[in-house]
Amino acid sequence: MLFIDIDGVVSLFGFAQTSTPARCSWHQVDGIVHLLSHEAAENLLALTERFEPIWCTGWKDRANEHLPHVLGLGPYPFLTFGDSPDHWKLAAVQAHAGDRPLAWIDDDLNDAVRAWAASRGAPTLLVETEPACGLTAELTAGLRDWAAGLDG
Repeated sequence: MLFIDIDGVVSLFGFAQTSTPARCSWHQVDGIVHLLSHEAAENLLALTERFEPIWCTGWKDRANEHLPHVLGLGPYPFLTFGDSPDHWKLAAVQAHAGDRPLAWIDDDLNDAVRAWAASRGAPTLLVETEPACGLTAELTAGLRDWAAGLDG
């Protein structure tokens, strides 16, 4: 399973105003302007050969309304979040993943998520992105290597 955040992974922010990242395009989603990374989208598409993608984002179903048309991503299942005291996404990820192996790509993981991942009985990989870069080729290679290691 591959849990995918959007903001900071596919939708970039935090870069200098004078240096917009390459291979991106501006789009409005529900009245909010996003800089969407075509490189991150290509990296995610390459990972769908090895992973079951799941949107793990506050965008929820809006990811499937916008990203298939703009970036060719999805539609994918998406999580709905409730109360989770340690991290707002953690309870939903736990419930959906059960005891299956998972990787989680996000720009906003905290110590509670790291402790949970370390204590899981199933293989778990946390991939933290820099919001100005998103999902890079290097991070994608690490995800592929990790998945290949599960086969062995």
